[in-house]
Amino acid sequence: MRDPLEVTITVNTAFSPGKSIFDEKGFKPVGKRSILGEVEGVGHGLDFILNTFENHNIKSSFFVDAAQHCYFGHEPMQEIVDKIKKAGQDTQLLVHPFWYYFDEGGEFPRDDSLADRSVDELKQIISKSVVEFEKLTGKKPSAFRSANGAVDPNLYKALSELEIGISSSVAIEKFIPYGKKFLLNGGRHKFEDVTEIPHFTYQDMDNMGGYPKKTLQIATCSWREMRSILKKAYQGGMPQIVVLMEPSDFIKKKDHQFLEITRNRVNQQRLIKLCEFINENSDEYVAVDFESNAERWQQTQLKNIDRFRIPTRYRNFRKIENMLNRLFWNY
Repeated sequence: MRDPLEVTITVNTAFSPGKSIFDEKGFKPVGKRSILGEVEGVGHGLDFILNTFENHNIKSSFFVDAAQHCYFGHEPMQEIVDKIKKAGQDTQLLVHPFWYYFDEGGEFPRDDSLADRSVDELKQIISKSVVEFEKLTGKKPSAFRSANGAVDPNLYKALSELEIGISSSVAIEKFIPYGKKFLLNGGRHKFEDVTEIPHFTYQDMDNMGGYPKKTLQIATCSWREMRSILKKAYQGGMPQIVVLMEPSDFIKKKDHQFLEITRNRVNQQRLIKLCEFINENSDEYVAVDFESNAERWQQTQLKNIDRFRIPTRYRNFRKIENMLNRLFWNY
């Protein structure tokens, strides 16, 4: 009997810029409110995630943005990290570099990409983030994530020189890196001394007959779609899938300041069903985190996933469900 498929649920945990980072008038960042998503004292963001994981005995990794301290200071994210640690979940390092625009100790562009920067600049940004991450969590990160999937050769050189052995950054739907070797849909791959574990990316046929790339995300993938992917992946002998989500996926907001919000019932049900599915099929699937498996994953490379396609009917249902969820506040 083969080993279970490792489902690596990752949660990007970052404060919101409020609007565009390039809009000087609209730039009013939102801190804890954007992650907690509280409505009448009930947290529909982070608390919902942690409670769901606890109820289903699910291990996951929260990639915590450490650069935000340049704007918010240390304490707001510390409260978030304390909740995650108290719940027994793993924390790893996420970097949104645009926050370093507000760093008094450096001269950084107002840009949220880690691609197309020099190795020295990357080392400076990541080193500052590691220091803050250690303050927040009390440990060094085992894994790193670049915001918005932005990677290039210099990033892996910088990570290697800083002795960060794992990246889980590549997400083809979000950012298409230059260079064929970085066009990864899954697997585990060595660049420099760094193991890249990409977000799982698949394809479905669009109305023009093409097969666009889609990253597996709770916010955009229907439960029927996710279930089909997991079953096909297991039957095909895949060892690992990385799933992406963030706390704000589980709320709806009417404004960029998160002043009027409600729970996102559709996305919450997707997460609950995913956790239930893993539990009910524990001989075939297991939820795993980075901290517990980092050393093992670094020792074994896995081939890229090519042309993993799902039937068009799942795409059509997803489009309708997401449209209804977006248009109707109480859907």
